[in-house]
Amino acid sequence: DSTRNGFSFKGIKDYLECYRSGKLTPFRVAKNIVAMLEDCDKSTPPLRAIVQWDREQIMLMAEASTTRYRNKCTLSYLDGIPVCLKEEFKVVPYHHRVGTVYLGTEPETEDATVAKKLREAGAIIIGVSNMHELGTGTTGCNPNRYHKIPRNPYKPNHFTGGSSSGSAAAVAAGLCPVAIGTDGGGSVRIPSSFCGVVGLKGTFGRISGHGSLPLSYSTVSVGPICTSVADAAIVYSILAEPDPLYPYGLKQPKATLSDMCAPDLKGLKLGVDWTFFKACDAEVLSICEKAVEHLKSLGASVVEVTLPELEEARVAHVICILSEMRDFLKPDFNKHFQEMNLDTRANLALASQFTALDYITANRQRTRTMRFLREIFSTVNCILTPAIPCTAPRIYESDLLTGSSDMSFTVRSMRFMQLGNFTGIPGLVVPIGYSTAGLPINLQVMAKWWDEAVLLRIGLKLEQFRYQTKKPSIYYDILA
Repeated sequence: DSTRNGFSFKGIKDYLECYRSGKLTPFRVAKNIVAMLEDCDKSTPPLRAIVQWDREQIMLMAEASTTRYRNKCTLSYLDGIPVCLKEEFKVVPYHHRVGTVYLGTEPETEDATVAKKLREAGAIIIGVSNMHELGTGTTGCNPNRYHKIPRNPYKPNHFTGGSSSGSAAAVAAGLCPVAIGTDGGGSVRIPSSFCGVVGLKGTFGRISGHGSLPLSYSTVSVGPICTSVADAAIVYSILAEPDPLYPYGLKQPKATLSDMCAPDLKGLKLGVDWTFFKACDAEVLSICEKAVEHLKSLGASVVEVTLPELEEARVAHVICILSEMRDFLKPDFNKHFQEMNLDTRANLALASQFTALDYITANRQRTRTMRFLREIFSTVNCILTPAIPCTAPRIYESDLLTGSSDMSFTVRSMRFMQLGNFTGIPGLVVPIGYSTAGLPINLQVMAKWWDEAVLLRIGLKLEQFRYQTKKPSIYYDILA
């Protein structure tokens, strides 16, 4: 718990206090949410964070939760907490469109594992959130008729980042304190950073991806987007466990939150490759360097490390993720090419130029990079980088009609993200401040496989660095 001056986002704790004191019921909160969802669809420009929702479904879950609070038999810390899931997940009774106009023609009849677990925890699923079409980009720009472009709650004429665009926008705009995204090239961490919230990409396989479209089977991890590190820890502890339907995470060690609330960071070694760290805008660098100093002041030591073959790893990651997506989407590419957004077509066309030899070589590079990381993590507990080298880019009029395809931006926005996707290590992004234009800036912490606990421990301390939280220009106070 941290006391703040001025604005602070409403998190899980605030909801629980309202419910336990009887000040509000989940039913009342759900009514507020429905009113806000109607409002943000009508606003100019529309927020477009939640792209499918159903009043009856929301009210049913809220009613059941209200009864549980009345009878003092709640299911978990998420009971009555509003959540949304990226449209990449199957959620009953919504259409599993994955950001397209041609998938999910019928409503879903079966939940993805994470949706099922959230229901079992008593959460109120408020709908499915917008995403970059088929997860193929990092802006969140999706001009098709079902989706449109989600707006950054801090600056509505700027992008949210992608591909879990609507998830981050919904959390930053106060529609729900928890959202679930997927991350194959920064897709949880980029929008979280552009929208000034917390994003956790679990270790590859840690949280079940069963029931999400398997776009890239070797790079994608699932993770929560929340208003605070404590909330991310709660969601992580509920979702992180082996799932018999998801083979990649079966052998995982038990998820713990050990030492998460330690009073300081004494004994922790934070690895920084300064050449890599400094490859960002001056404004981003200056605030990130100060945040590292803050962690040092809490007893951690900063150790200079060298991350070898970063350029090779970056290219290899692109080859792996695009080849796997191209392979999986081959029928779509052949049959629905005309219905895809222009940037999706361009990315998949680029992907078709890679050869089997490229893919094999890229995977050999993965083995090398994982070995380098294993050595580095034998000397440090984590690796620190800025989250993204820049702040959220502007939305132009043409983007609304034809979409946006800027390869140099895509490559740049993924710079600090790809290592985590390529090797499967977990990463956490935490808001640490703002640019002079008022756009959020986050720092990233990465740790060795299955060591999310150390990320959360450092993340809690990192949150104390930002002396003031600015209120987004689009913000709904559901508990007011």
